[in-house]
Amino acid sequence: MRISYFFVGVLLLLVGWLHMATPLISVLAAYFALNTLSFGGRKWLGVGLFSLLLVGVFLGTWFFSKHAYFALPQIAQTSIERAADYAKERGLEFPFTSWEELRDVAITKVKEKIVNVGLYARSAAFEFVFVIIGIVVAVSLFLSTKLDIGAEPGADADNLYAAIGLEVAARFRTFYQSFSTVMGAQMVISTINTALTSIFLVWNDFPYVGVIIVSTFLFGLLPIIGNLLSNTMIVGVGLSISPYTAAASLVFLVVLHKGEYFLNSKIIGNRIRNPMWMTLLALILGEKLMGIPGMIMAPVVLHFIKVETSRNKVSVLGEAR
Repeated sequence: MRISYFFVGVLLLLVGWLHMATPLISVLAAYFALNTLSFGGRKWLGVGLFSLLLVGVFLGTWFFSKHAYFALPQIAQTSIERAADYAKERGLEFPFTSWEELRDVAITKVKEKIVNVGLYARSAAFEFVFVIIGIVVAVSLFLSTKLDIGAEPGADADNLYAAIGLEVAARFRTFYQSFSTVMGAQMVISTINTALTSIFLVWNDFPYVGVIIVSTFLFGLLPIIGNLLSNTMIVGVGLSISPYTAAASLVFLVVLHKGEYFLNSKIIGNRIRNPMWMTLLALILGEKLMGIPGMIMAPVVLHFIKVETSRNKVSVLGEAR
């Protein structure tokens, strides 16, 4: 019943308009984790392991935030200063009046952005509440054994309300499967990428290793753009050590990401095959509508649209004759 697509489409638009992507992602991610941790189909085991995972995630987030608050400005300042000095020594020209101006402006902007995080404490509190609500909803959905759409008692089984409710539920099952497919594969690839990057960072005695490793994993959850962000940070820190370390970092990252194309084909296979321009367009639209949560949801929505449209056949005029 095609009216179900209308309901899902309107809901996704409302999520973007009302900035409700955080609770939606929380529900999907928590439900995904609960399913993954329920070994042998034992739901209470999944809930118990998920509770331990939540404690670990919240503690890890707290410690990471404390270290990142001081480490990221230092990384930015050191990297920018070293890059500016190195380029000045080579006599390179850029559209700035002086290297000192570029250095001061860049460092000031980065510090302002990071310091301004404190101004968004109220918004962060709301987002935290949304995460908690999403987790509670996911647990309740996970523990419920029967889909109840609230049909009127005594109504016919084939009534319009029940039919629409079942079709909408089917669309949401597909949407969750898209989330599971996209984010599950992205997490596997990000984990492999982070593990190999960690070995390289430790081997070459990089500073701020803990912050860089966690940031690399988090950035890795964003397709395409995440790699650009983590690569820029790693090469910048490498340049603060020496130009040779920066060059070695760049070569390593290029080889690593070339290998990721092979991993993508093996891990994801034919389930996700979207052109790069389409993924980038979805990421841009997602960021404009919902910020970073929108960038996370963009590949999921793109995959959902692809799956649902692939299931509907259309008649060709030439064949209709």
